[in-house]
Amino acid sequence: MSARPAAEVSWSVGGARLLSDAEVCAAVSAALAHGGRPGLTLAVVFVADAELARLHAEHLGDPSPTDVLAFDLGEEGDGPAGEVYVSVERARAVARERDLAPDAELLLYVVHGCLHLCGHDDHAPRARARMRAAERAVLALLGSARR
Repeated sequence: MSARPAAEVSWSVGGARLLSDAEVCAAVSAALAHGGRPGLTLAVVFVADAELARLHAEHLGDPSPTDVLAFDLGEEGDGPAGEVYVSVERARAVARERDLAPDAELLLYVVHGCLHLCGHDDHAPRARARMRAAERAVLALLGSARR
């Protein structure tokens, strides 16, 4: 029997894909391993800003646009243990503002969402610093350094 992929990837937005499904799976595997939850399978869904803002409002009571949302579904059953929703539009816009490659920004969002599912938080300053260090470590493993 073959091993399950680290991620079930779906694209709910049109246009050129910034990352291959293999790159997404590699990012998910690296982030989960770094965060102490290797072997999980996640659903990674790439969406438009409007869809992510709708989910943000529905689940967190905040209708503002955001870059990534992560939902822990538990490890029971045959389906994914979590879902990571990522805004492709937000990655393109932020990359343009910061003069970064959009694929690198999108990769960061995937890693960030996975790290949230590993217990990382980014609300308090110390927790945010730990999250940023974890992001840098995972991105370095993937060969994608942040400025």
